[in-house]
Amino acid sequence: QVRLVESGGGLVQAGGSLRLSCAGSGRSFVGVTMGWFRQAPGKERDFVTAISWSGGSTYYIDSVKGRFTVSRDNAKNTVYLQMNSVKPEDTAVYYCAADPRFRLAARAADANEFEYWGQGTQVTVSS
Repeated sequence: QVRLVESGGGLVQAGGSLRLSCAGSGRSFVGVTMGWFRQAPGKERDFVTAISWSGGSTYYIDSVKGRFTVSRDNAKNTVYLQMNSVKPEDTAVYYCAADPRFRLAARAADANEFEYWGQGTQVTVSS
């Protein structure tokens, strides 16, 4: 059974930083691209970023470029999202996702392209 477990969310002031983690288990993640999505209240689950297995390829939505950094430690089956200079509009539940069939491209992914999901971690940015 595949499990993705996020951690690291919380309350942070605008301009501050948080680092989210997502630990995977239950299958091999070799070759698997990992993604981060977020969902604000009353809104759809939106793509934020994704990282290839090697870590050599990443893609970010425009609104987080230069502020967020995705990385991974394959020895630990863990992917990270470093969030710097956060803004109130970053407030959402953040989810990590994985799918062995997904191929990273220079575009925002759709949530239905990912099979495996974590339970989410709440990030709240106060102004």
